[in-house]
Amino acid sequence: MKPLLKRYAGAAAAALAFAAFVLLFPAWRGKALDSMVFQTKTMLLVIPPIFILLGLLDAWVPREKMIRYMGEGSGLKGRVLAFLLGSFAAGPLYGAFPFAAVLMKKGAAFSNILIFIGAWSTTKIPMLLFEMAALGKRFALSRLAVDIVGIAVIAWAIELALPRKEVDRLYAEAEKTE
Repeated sequence: MKPLLKRYAGAAAAALAFAAFVLLFPAWRGKALDSMVFQTKTMLLVIPPIFILLGLLDAWVPREKMIRYMGEGSGLKGRVLAFLLGSFAAGPLYGAFPFAAVLMKKGAAFSNILIFIGAWSTTKIPMLLFEMAALGKRFALSRLAVDIVGIAVIAWAIELALPRKEVDRLYAEAEKTE
């Protein structure tokens, strides 16, 4: 029971804070509840397809192939593949983390996982196309270039800053996921 409480303490604290907000600010109650319903619907529409894709990735891609293409020795090929996977992905950022866990289980290098998450969060292809139409090709491609460099630098910095023991712990946690 205690591990369960510890695991969901953050969610419980957020629920209590939301309840307190709704009670203390009745003028905002309708807007807050509408937002909660909208976010819940969005999650329920996005999460199932992501988990179906995760199941297919887990079942269809052998660990040896993942290690060869995105593992420690994959070099530039692994980084480019991680970037492309993140850029072509669909859905909000919270969908990237279950994908990252499957990539970890399959043996992808930590730097490639960081690049994947960075690409998912900032370089989506549909967003780039929208930016080109709305803000111009020059702006969109400039932002993309800055993002690519930024993702690489941040992945490198995190990998340097994070102790190997912590990275190993993250991989062990990913192994426990079903």
